[in-house]
Parts: sequence; structure tokens; C-alpha cells
Amino acid sequence: MSTIKSTVLLCFVFIGIVLVMFVISVLRVPQLSVEEMRSKGVFLLPTPRDIAAFKLTDHTGKTFDRSSINGRWSFVFFGFVSCPDVCPTSMSVLGTVDRQLQASNSELAEQFQGILVSVDPERDSTENLARYATAFSPRFLGVTGPREDLVGLTTQVNVAFAKVPLTEPPPLESAPADVAADAYTVDHTGNIVIINPRGHYHGFIKLPHDSETIRLTFQTLASQF
Repeated sequence: MSTIKSTVLLCFVFIGIVLVMFVISVLRVPQLSVEEMRSKGVFLLPTPRDIAAFKLTDHTGKTFDRSSINGRWSFVFFGFVSCPDVCPTSMSVLGTVDRQLQASNSELAEQFQGILVSVDPERDSTENLARYATAFSPRFLGVTGPREDLVGLTTQVNVAFAKVPLTEPPPLESAPADVAADAYTVDHTGNIVIINPRGHYHGFIKLPHDSETIRLTFQTLASQF
């Protein structure tokens, strides 16, 4: 009789362990290993680099500086409003990540900050940036400033950009007015730069950008920081 009781007890204990493991697996925030991140185009610096002082302006007219990137994980894309392909695609992916985070974990979502830094300061006014950046998420920031100040930030996070004249301007009827008139584009690095809550350059995500990869990367970094 005691043997039967012991067997039943062991069965209940085993079932309890299985249930606990199941609950833990359900509640655990999915994460990626360093190797998995690398295979998906996410590269973390062995030692995050401090970012020296800089001063730009966000789309609300406020100063955007070191204090603006402290306290949250910033996922920063350097592009421009009239960019025809890479910029809207990458910003759309970041917008998807932001919506997913808000829907699943609003507290975690508060640690995520999407930012577009314009590398076309001649055409991208704060008004243009406001419309553009917030179209992907009302929580996103558009940032701009004089070219020399932009270079002061981009060189610290391994981003390059250059104004390139268009040899054949696009037809007036098929291009934004400012592009047709000025007849130039801007070549730029397509990485999404990751800045940690201490304001350090933490790593980058290469093209093509994928919402699931970015979300899992953010969740991994936030849980381990």
C-alpha cells in the first residue's frame, strides 16, 4: 500500500514540476544568444563606447543631446524624409516593433525609443521630420541639426553619409518637389544603431531589418542590462 502511495505522490510531484516548467516557459521573455544575434545581422560591441557630447534638435524644437538618450534603449536610424526605399522600410519595421511591444508589455515598451536622425538637414525641417517620424509611431522622434553637428555624432557610431548629385533628375510628376528641384540624394549607412540606457554605443543591426529580430534583440538586451 505504501508503495502505491509513494508512486502516486511521485506522479503528483512530477506533474507539478512539469506544470511549473510550462508556466516558466510561457512567462519567460524570449531572448537571443550572441551567436543567434550575429547570425541575424546584429553585432554587439565587446565593450560599449561612450558617446561624447553633441547637440541637435528634435522635431518638437527641443534640444536633443546626451540626456535625450539616457535611461532608455535607443534604436537609431540615420536617413532622410525623401529617401525612396531603405528609410521608410526600416522606419516601418521599427514602428512594428514599437506596436508589438506596447501590445504585449507596456512597461517594457517604455524602455524602447525609436529615433530618425536626418542626414539631409538642408531639406528636412523640424516640421517635415515631425510628420515623417511620427507617422511610423507617435512615440518616435525625428532629429536634425547643422551638418557639422550631425557629423560629430555619426562618426562616433560608425555611420557615414554624403550628398550625391543626381545625374538624371527624376521626372517632376513622379518625385517630391524638393527632390526634383534640388536634384540630389543622400547616400548613407543603413545600420540601425543601438544606444544603451547609459548613452553608450552598444552595437548595430545590419540591413535588411526584421521586426522579430529587432524585438527579440531589444528584449534580450533589456533583460540582461
